[in-house]
Parts: sequence; structure tokens; C-alpha cells
Amino acid sequence: MKRISKQIQSIGKYQGSWRSYNTCMIDRSPTSDKHHHSSSSAGNVTTHTIKGADHKEHMIKNLITFNPTYHGSQEGSSKKTQGSVDLSTVYDFAKQPPSSISLKMIMNFGMKLNKQTLLTSSDWLKEELPKRLGRQIRQLDNLPKGLNLMPSVRLVRDWYMASFNDLYYSKKPKTFEEELQFTKMLEGVYTRHNPTLISVAKGVNELKSKMKESIYLSDANFDLAEFSELHQALDAFYINRIGMRMLIGQHLALHEQLTKPVKDYSGLICMNTNPYKVAKDAAEDAAELCRMTYGDAPSIELIGKLDLQFPYVPSHLYYIFFELLKNSMRAVVENHQKAKHLPKVRMVIADSADKEHISIKISDEGMGIPRKDLHKIWSYLYTTANVMDDVSKIEEFSDSHAPLAGLGYGLPLSRLYAKYWGGDLTIQSLEGYGTDAYIYLHCLGDKEEPLP
Repeated sequence: MKRISKQIQSIGKYQGSWRSYNTCMIDRSPTSDKHHHSSSSAGNVTTHTIKGADHKEHMIKNLITFNPTYHGSQEGSSKKTQGSVDLSTVYDFAKQPPSSISLKMIMNFGMKLNKQTLLTSSDWLKEELPKRLGRQIRQLDNLPKGLNLMPSVRLVRDWYMASFNDLYYSKKPKTFEEELQFTKMLEGVYTRHNPTLISVAKGVNELKSKMKESIYLSDANFDLAEFSELHQALDAFYINRIGMRMLIGQHLALHEQLTKPVKDYSGLICMNTNPYKVAKDAAEDAAELCRMTYGDAPSIELIGKLDLQFPYVPSHLYYIFFELLKNSMRAVVENHQKAKHLPKVRMVIADSADKEHISIKISDEGMGIPRKDLHKIWSYLYTTANVMDDVSKIEEFSDSHAPLAGLGYGLPLSRLYAKYWGGDLTIQSLEGYGTDAYIYLHCLGDKEEPLP
């Protein structure tokens, strides 16, 4: 366990943390924040057996019944007490459309960095973040299939309510001293939500456990990965979360760069991001993790346009690369245990003729994905690993470190990171041979956030 913990900490240099925007050049071993928290109670679970073709959908809609105790506590959390906001106020903010921005807009804003820039940034975040936080709270309240009632999800909702309160009651900064206090508050908000991915993943697992133990234990055809409504709701939640952490992280990074400038960086954005260099770092870390887990790792061949540079967020790119390379390595090692030499994992980097897009292919000979499982790979409810074992290994670490290996989140989240700035991620598999992952990146930075 201690070896795993140290390894997860060692590969955090790119992972989305505002403190790690430039650590690829400075520090390979950022420390992680630990969070201790308690869980709230969930609703009662009952079973309903209905005959007919639509019995599964009916049962899932009625899986979690009305619990006066729970709903009383939910209502109580929305009543206005000293220092808290009415839930109706939260929902009013949620109705306001957020201001979707592009990577180029964020980058250009931070190019002429001074105290006035930070004051303007704080002023905008004071207006923008309550809208986005309100939408997240509403999204959590409306998660389908009973996921909104799971204890770990209720805990995440509490964090969002606390952050909304912080923003709502914060003073609009008019001086740089007030801006410093506002930024300190934002740092607390950013840190508070570090464990969100872990907690929601635990909530999904709680829901799966209750479903299976209550009504589907004897149904061999039951497939949790079929619930498209739930997947769409989680996609909307996570794309909004990526956006908020980008905005807050950018502001915090600019604050540090005011006194400690970093060459080629505007906040979290590197103006000359080199996919090859990011891929090389991700490959080294994935290989080390593979060797720790299996005792061996396949070599990785990086070919193509290795000198390409364009404005991007390296932490987003690293997340995608690390997840895909880790998956490929795992597949190769597990399916070639008796081979004298493991087949290579190949990564090809190419650009379009108009220089607007970059395409990256990661290929392995890990025997591919079974055809019957292909439709499940983008599901948050599907994983081939022991979920609770993986949670126990990485629970103490924030999402500023290793991707959530084995929790069924790696691929769907990687695709969201790719789509966030106008790109995409697709998977092609040849069962019995291997898998190809295609990453498409938009280079011009003019695509606005795909906010739900």
C-alpha cells in the first residue's frame, strides 16, 4: 500500500492541480491534500417486482422510496441559517446562463499580467462561479436512478453548497488587499473539491450495490452500463466541473506567476505545448506503475511529428495520455504473460494539412476489447476491476494526482477532457489482436467550452 501511495504521488506533476501547472520543469513530487469527512444518510431501499417487458425500468425508478427522515434533512440543509443560502436562491443562480469561454480568451487575458488583471479576474469569477456552482447543485439534486440519494453523492453536494455560500457571501474585491482575501477563499474552494471524483465514484458503486442486492441478484441479463440517462447526467456534471476547476486553477496560477513568472505559461496554459514531451512523461509514469503492479512493462514507441507545438493545457493532455497508455500496458502484460518479449505500444503524432488539428493514435496488441463489451467502455458504471479495492488504494489522494484506475472513469473522463477544448477521443478495437485509441485536438484555441 505504501509503495502504491508513493507512486501515485510521484506522477502528479501534470494532473490538473493549479499548483502543478509548471511542475514538469520544477518538481516531480507534489504533496497531496488529505481529506477527512463523514457521510450523510441515504433513503430506504425497497424492491418492486413487476412482470412485463418494462419491469426493469419500472423497478429502477422505484428503487429508492420517499424517506421522511432523509428528505427532512435535505430540506433542513436548504433552510436559511446564519451564513447559509436558501436553496431557492441557489436555483435562481442555476437558471442564469454561464459565460462560455475559449482557451484563447483565457490565454490572452493572462498575457499582460499585473494586479489590475487579477482584480478583473476576481471580479468576473465573483459573478460567474455562483452560476456554475448552482448548476452543479441542481445537477446533483436531479441525478437519476437514485444516485442523488447515495451518501457519497450527498457529501459532494454539501461541498458544493459550502462553496456556493463562500462565493455568495464573499465581498466583491475593490482593492488588491481584498483581492488577496478573495483568492485565499478560492484556494479553499479548489481544495475542498479535490476528492469529488473519488466520492462520486463511490456513490456510483453504492448505487450499484443497492441495485444488485435488492432486485437484480438473480437477473443474469441485468446490465448497469445500459442506463444512458445516468451517463448523460454524469457527463454534464463532469464537464461543468472541468470548467470550474479550469477557471479557478487559472486564476490561482496567474496569482503565483505575478511574482514567479514561468516561461511559455499563461496560468495553466502552455503556449508551446509539445505533445511528444507530455506523452514521454506520461509513458514513463505509466510504465513505472505497470512495473510496480505486474513486474514488467512493454516498451513504448513514439513516432511522427515530435516537434509540434501549440497552446494547450498540459495537465489535460497528460491525463488523457496516461489513462490510455496505462490501459494499453495492462492489456499487453495480462495477455502476453508467457511471451519472452512483450509487444510494443505505439504512439503516432500527426497534424492536419491546415494546421488546425492534431491527431494522435495509441495502438497496442493487448488482444482487443470483447465485442459484447464495446458499448460499455464509455460508461461510468462499468469496470473490469474490483472497484472497492481501487477506492481503498487511492481514496486519500485528490484528483490532482493519478487518474482513477479501475473505477470505470478513465475513458469517459478522458473523452470529456478531449472534448472540452474542441477535440474528441474514439476507440477502435480488433478482438483477438489489439486496440487503437484516436485522440483529436483542436489547435487554434477558439472553441468555446461545451457547457451543458
